[in-house]
Amino acid sequence: MTDRTGAPRPTLEAVARRAGVSRSTVSRVINGQPRVRAEVVERVREVVTELGYVPNQIARSLVTRRNNAVAVVITEPQNRLFVDPFFALQLHGIRRELVEQGSQPVLLFIEEPDDYAGVGEFLGGGHVDGALLFSLHADDPLPAMTDRLGLPAVFGGRPVAGPAERSRGYLYVDADNRGGARQAVRHLVGLGRRCVGTVTGPLNQAAAVDRLDGYRDVLPDAAPHLVVEGDFTQEGGAGAMRRLLDGCPRLDAVFVASDLMAAGALRVLRESGRRVPEDVAVVGFDDLPAIAPTTDPPLTTVHQDVEGMGRLMARLLLTRSFGGNGTPAAGDAPASPVVRPTRLVVRGSA
Repeated sequence: MTDRTGAPRPTLEAVARRAGVSRSTVSRVINGQPRVRAEVVERVREVVTELGYVPNQIARSLVTRRNNAVAVVITEPQNRLFVDPFFALQLHGIRRELVEQGSQPVLLFIEEPDDYAGVGEFLGGGHVDGALLFSLHADDPLPAMTDRLGLPAVFGGRPVAGPAERSRGYLYVDADNRGGARQAVRHLVGLGRRCVGTVTGPLNQAAAVDRLDGYRDVLPDAAPHLVVEGDFTQEGGAGAMRRLLDGCPRLDAVFVASDLMAAGALRVLRESGRRVPEDVAVVGFDDLPAIAPTTDPPLTTVHQDVEGMGRLMARLLLTRSFGGNGTPAAGDAPASPVVRPTRLVVRGSA
């Protein structure tokens, strides 16, 4: 076998001869297996670099039972990635963690119901070591699909499972959405605001429901017209803000369930002649660096570590799928869902 220049490719045996070790020792070093002295590992890696040796990935996967690839499945239109910095930040965290551990993400999008069949065929085809799934909606078939395929999976956010699936114990990474919402609404009430509304996310997603529950924890008697559903987009936030103002002209505060929607809400308030925060105080959720500090005025919001949660998702998946020596970790104690804390970041909007 030759490389692109026509020269013979270095073999595993050539690396072993140059390093002065056995072929099996070189194989253990390349596959990250234990029981190799540190000085031997260093020597083998030096020779690999010196010779330009590239492992045969097909043979390597047969030994390690790894593809070194992870599916990242997003149940949103593909163009959301280019307008919603939340996804970009989470994907950045996922990619960083996977690359550091020798894997690569494979992005899959579900935009239409017909997409599930193709995604399921890919996930069941032995191409990936596991799946990271987020932005799931109620009755989404993906949790049951990964169960049926026996594919290790970690969810970004608590999945909305049906009654038959609630005992399944899905592994997920989420923020304390309800607690963060409580912090936001208590802050507005503490400012002396008396007519506090909320713009929710889509209520077929667990995060949106949890944030609405946090609002209701603080304001259990809030009138129905003070709750308006959005869709986690800037235009959705703008439209919901218009409906909220139409239903409650005396509105003096609003908790908006995402920074992107809050940016749209701020635009509508400005267009309507309301001053922020003098007339209407606004609190968002996410603390996205591309949005919260840049709005006019800068957005008071609930911070969640979006990039860190992406990294943690990837780390949990690889730990669940494989042990430190490249072998399946099926005998390990099952991991538990992780709920990360949130905190209020006060800026100029409230």
